Amino acid sequence: MSATMIARELAAGHGDRTLFSGLDLVIAPGDVIGLVGVNGAGKTTLLRTLAGLIPTESGSLSLSPPTANVGYLPQERERRAGESVRDFLARRTGVGAAQAAMDTAAEELAAGAAGADDRYATALERWLDLGGADLEERAEQIAGELGLTGLLDLPMTALSGGQAARTGMASLLLSRYDLYLLDEPTNDLDLDGLARLEAFVAGLRAGAVVVSHDREFLTRTVTKVLELDLAQQQVNLYGGGYGSYLEERARARAQAREQFDEYAEKKDDLLERARTQRAWMEKGVRNARRKATDGDKHVKAHRGETSEKQAAKARQTERLIERLEVVEEPRKEWELRMEIAAAPRAGAVVATLRDAVVRRGGFTLGPVTLQIDWADRVAITGANGSGKSTLLAALLGRIPLDEGDRHLGPGVVVGEVDQARGLFLGDQPLVRAFGAAVPEWNDPDVRTLLAKFGLRSGHVLRPAESLSPGERTRAALALLQARGVNLLVLDEPTNHLDLAAIEQLESALTSYTGTLLLVTHDRRMLEAVATNRHLEVADGKVTG
Repeated sequence: MSATMIARELAAGHGDRTLFSGLDLVIAPGDVIGLVGVNGAGKTTLLRTLAGLIPTESGSLSLSPPTANVGYLPQERERRAGESVRDFLARRTGVGAAQAAMDTAAEELAAGAAGADDRYATALERWLDLGGADLEERAEQIAGELGLTGLLDLPMTALSGGQAARTGMASLLLSRYDLYLLDEPTNDLDLDGLARLEAFVAGLRAGAVVVSHDREFLTRTVTKVLELDLAQQQVNLYGGGYGSYLEERARARAQAREQFDEYAEKKDDLLERARTQRAWMEKGVRNARRKATDGDKHVKAHRGETSEKQAAKARQTERLIERLEVVEEPRKEWELRMEIAAAPRAGAVVATLRDAVVRRGGFTLGPVTLQIDWADRVAITGANGSGKSTLLAALLGRIPLDEGDRHLGPGVVVGEVDQARGLFLGDQPLVRAFGAAVPEWNDPDVRTLLAKFGLRSGHVLRPAESLSPGERTRAALALLQARGVNLLVLDEPTNHLDLAAIEQLESALTSYTGTLLLVTHDRRMLEAVATNRHLEVADGKVTG
């Protein structure tokens, strides 16, 4: 079924803070609209509004046909206890809810309830449209393609991180919605998963709105870009792909600055002219009063006429100022300006593994023999589930070795974004949780640093666990700057960061002088960050 959604004059905010207003959008079949904006601009709020999960504050939403199936697929970090992989797939594809509605209608039908036959027919049609009839067969096929064979009856909590990511991909590939709202579908995907996702999105006949911070994915898939510009309080829709959006936005911002500068210069010139004319007028009046004893009536008349002319000119200039069309100054956008403080050098050898083996269930990493030297900049890549995170944990002493030896150099100060994110999941206010991690910092300095990372008064007093994933990631990056590290470990650091913050992180990594271990599937980041070594992890084996 082809479906079209039309949004008119939508608005949303938090308390007295406006996120966006006057938002108009048409999502037609075949549209792939990239939704971009800084963290906190309202991207997830907009998706949830379009999905009907939260009411519109103002404006209207319409769906044609009204019975079309809209799929909102958020990025799920937490796995539900007791939910099997099959149940997860049924829930994410909408088949589970449709099945429950059909079962309820069937019970009502058996009991002879009025209207139960119509409700059953509606539920059955929805179940069929969502692919319920052959979901089991398709799930087995997709599981085989994604390396999930034999896992469908396991609880989601039993899966590794890589298996959970592939299961999320499977739920998307199995879905049959008439319109898709995808929130961060690229997070945690490896290169194979990204290629599958790109092929899926590119092949959609249905319309889609996608939030993603993967610049290469956006470049390859989107046909339009909807920008929530929080700084300017504007909503801008750009035709063309992501590359065209970047070019058009740069031109629009340059033009807005030029228009304001031209307006400001013209207004300043007129104000200066008005001041000069008033000064001449006042001087003429003073001269006229001083020489009021002059008996020549022609001289007195001339002086009065001159003063009146100056007054008229001043009034005319003031009217010109009033008629000027006001051009608002473009608001300066917040930018993450971070530096990663480097602790003193730890020694020539930072970390080593010798014939190291780690066994986890049916998975084995190793044997691995590896040496990381001072100032090495190492990119670590591999498919989800290949052992990248296990390798990091083995190197840093987070998990015991089943065989072999490891050594972490004396004086090594480790900084991990993934580990630091976990510090901000409690019910303490952010400023206290952060301060506890750096007890030598006083409260004003903590607040100042967090503000540099876009975490101001509205954030620091909130419970840390209430922050968005992107805001917690910013707090983790701020902690790196506060502590100083000489071994920086970044495991998928771009997850949940907005595009501007990703670019600033790349810039900060350029000037960082310590040792770097970088795990990422972000293709643009791998190009932007200079590395001198590349380790490939595949099926528990490390090469490079």
